[in-house]
Amino acid sequence: MDKTKHLEPELVLLTESIYDTPDPFRALTDPEGLSAIGGDLKPERLIHLYQRGFFPWFSEADPILWWHPLERCTLIPSEFHCSRSLKKALRKNAWSYQINANFQRTIQLCSELRAQKEGTWITEDIIQAYSGLNKLEYGFSIEVFCDGELAGGFYGIAMGKFFFGESMFSLKENGSKVALMQFCALCESLGIEQIDCQVESDHILSLGAQMRTKECFVADLKQLIPEPTKNQKLIALAQHEAPIKIVI
Repeated sequence: MDKTKHLEPELVLLTESIYDTPDPFRALTDPEGLSAIGGDLKPERLIHLYQRGFFPWFSEADPILWWHPLERCTLIPSEFHCSRSLKKALRKNAWSYQINANFQRTIQLCSELRAQKEGTWITEDIIQAYSGLNKLEYGFSIEVFCDGELAGGFYGIAMGKFFFGESMFSLKENGSKVALMQFCALCESLGIEQIDCQVESDHILSLGAQMRTKECFVADLKQLIPEPTKNQKLIALAQHEAPIKIVI
């Protein structure tokens, strides 16, 4: 049964309570997926709402806006598509990776490079909020290096058996692709079964991501994040102080 056909859309105004929880099946249809407005970006609220599939997305001039789209772009790690050109690039150069090599630098690069191209939602408030999650061992970055130089990476939130990807960057060709490829290769050992890519793009779909209905996505969240636990294996991997060679 499609719940969205039986519930009237509702825009919720969040209060000071970090446990305010909109109904994901009552998100607006215009703009599509907008569920709530207001609240704050405290770590406790972010963890509570991410566990239920909401994410903040707003420009600097806007109030905080919380979204839960009708369809969700997600990636099953084992289904990552490594093209022949990517395999060739991996063989051509020496690649390595590191978890949390420099979270602050990664999120700043994601913000700055997007701002140069199309504007960015990664405002100073967002940077501070996710840096806070990093300190609490929920926020992580993965960086990859090509012949010893920073080539690309991304950051996001790890919780239960889920990883919520936020934004990627590339300083060298294929940088972000290699970062995602390597992270997917690690996911089985880390116990991560699904990566949330939020909104679809040709780029992420070409790498193996697929669209899931809201009902399927919400069901997955309940199964894979029954409690907002930290990923201890990812935390341990982040203790490595030097990049690790990527083996093809």
